[in-house]
Amino acid sequence: MPSTSLGQAKFARTFAFMITLKNITLRRGAKVILDGASATINPSEKVGLVGRNGAGKSTLFALLNGGLHEDSGDFNIPAQWRMAQVAQDMPETSESATDFVLAGDTALAAAHAEVAAAEASEDGERMAHAYMALQDVGAHDAPARAQALILGLGFQTTELDRPVNSFSGGWRMRLQLARALMAPSDLLLLDEPTNHLDLDALVWLEAWLQRYAGTLLVISHDREFLDAVTTVTLHIEGAQLKRYGGNYSRFEDMRAEQLALQQASYAKQQEKIAHLQKFIDRFKAKASKAKQAQSRVKALERMEKIGPVLAEADFTFEFKEPANLPNPMLTLQGVSCGYPGAESDDAPITIVRNVGKSVLAGQRIGILGANGQGKSTLVKTIAGDLQPIAGDIVQGKGLSIGYFAQQELDVLQLDDTPLDHMIRLARDTTQAGRLSGQSTREQDLRSYLGGFNFTGDQVKQAVGSMSGGEKARLVLALLVWQRPNLLLLDEPTNHLDLATREALSVALNEFEGALMLVSHDRALLRAVCDEFWLVTRGGVLPFDGDLDDYQRYLLEEAKRQREAIKAGALNPPAAATPSTKAAAVPQAQAATSASTAAKPAARENNRTRQMRKELEQCEARMAALAEERQGIETRLGANPPLEEIQRLSARMAALQAELDDVEARWLELGNALETIS
Repeated sequence: MPSTSLGQAKFARTFAFMITLKNITLRRGAKVILDGASATINPSEKVGLVGRNGAGKSTLFALLNGGLHEDSGDFNIPAQWRMAQVAQDMPETSESATDFVLAGDTALAAAHAEVAAAEASEDGERMAHAYMALQDVGAHDAPARAQALILGLGFQTTELDRPVNSFSGGWRMRLQLARALMAPSDLLLLDEPTNHLDLDALVWLEAWLQRYAGTLLVISHDREFLDAVTTVTLHIEGAQLKRYGGNYSRFEDMRAEQLALQQASYAKQQEKIAHLQKFIDRFKAKASKAKQAQSRVKALERMEKIGPVLAEADFTFEFKEPANLPNPMLTLQGVSCGYPGAESDDAPITIVRNVGKSVLAGQRIGILGANGQGKSTLVKTIAGDLQPIAGDIVQGKGLSIGYFAQQELDVLQLDDTPLDHMIRLARDTTQAGRLSGQSTREQDLRSYLGGFNFTGDQVKQAVGSMSGGEKARLVLALLVWQRPNLLLLDEPTNHLDLATREALSVALNEFEGALMLVSHDRALLRAVCDEFWLVTRGGVLPFDGDLDDYQRYLLEEAKRQREAIKAGALNPPAAATPSTKAAAVPQAQAATSASTAAKPAARENNRTRQMRKELEQCEARMAALAEERQGIETRLGANPPLEEIQRLSARMAALQAELDDVEARWLELGNALETIS
């Protein structure tokens, strides 16, 4: 074969194992999303897809997953690649959380179906091959892998067998994410995977994606998440795709350098154009210079024009100076936080107990804690959305709280416009005597909304037709207008793009009041918080480390939990002790648990000891069954005689049945003991 043919064949083989877009034009309705765009994504690359809201990131995902087709150009994705992505529908099923996530592994489901068919056929050879295939797809540890994903995303061990439809919407979306991660894949598409996650689950997801062996494309507005996970950045701007080697921070640096060079080249070219045009204008009418003038006209026509740098419109806003700054802002005196019982005569459900804290003027507090520990419950109680179960909250004179709740977007009136919301807010604050000098004239309210990028007809657009980011900006506008002196922000960035997050960070840094922030956006926490409170094991204590310390602690916890699952120990020991300054974490845990540590031990009766003994027996039996199964699999791999294959296959089926029963009992005992603890 000639060398050129060999080169072409090599190129074709390489081309078959990468994603390529060449001169792609892609439309969504009448809007052109991509116009002659080209890009290449290589196997195993981790790519961050970035661009302004509306640039076409999700539309490009629709092209990759087959939901849309290119209008022109060449698009290729390897035919043999298995693709996984998070389903956007809300799952409605009574399946357990574990079974729902397990079903994401389609190869495992197919292998189980083949085993059932082989056993029904009583064909020994087919059964042997079916059991080997089941082993190859990882059936022996599939439940443990599924449960590790579920626990990593913030669920409790007691929730592994809960029906999917018993969870709220955000938790069901976490299960959809776990199901996508469970699926064997060569290409993983993740569109804003962090929106429903707390910081502990986010840190776990980062570590999981860093180990992922396939090709990853992720859309996210979380700067630190992109920096931690991606190695390539694909930028959509002006209907074009531009590839940058490096994570998001590296992309920003390179793009800034390119824009500076472009602006300098543009300025230099404009000087040259002005010089040529001046010569043409001066001498085009003179016969002696006509030839030179004409040559300069042609030079201008041939010149490839460099475009000016059109800066993307930045969004900025600021909090007005508070009318007053009481000090302390508020004091929590033995406060317990939680929820009332389901019935009027039921005992309340206490989440956080005996909190004794003060919030001083100018304090900037980040609230940390694993999912379910009570961060949002604490903030809701301070905001007044929940009444304290015990204790008192003493407010400073003139305290004005600005509260941004996770569900704040849901309480907007969808049929109303931004202007309607502003007019109603102005009326309500005036009637309550809380107006602090702002004008309530409609034109001034329109101008105020313009500062939050609601311009022209947008102030009369129904909120229900707006994007999540636009709704979040409206909530911020309503919050700022009230001139609070204490801000309580619970996950304020969930729907904000990177530009708006930057604007929020700048505004919070200039805010003169006090701030309490719950967020999984580490860039925001680092930028605006000077100290941290840790909500853990029913208490609130100071955290003496920084976010890096806290992240290390979370990773150690996730690792310990994975190892506990693999070892068959769903009733884990005490938390691993993090290193360096994060030693405050185990100290905090010790402080909250020391007073109660002796009580469970004292209450441990014969029934509890018997349950623990039976749990140990289950673990020993599971280990023995697994060892016997491994021996059978090894023997089957040696192609024994048909009669032995039939005998071994029958024993394998019996082993699996017994193992299922023992595991079920083991889970039941573990959950019961955890409930008692």
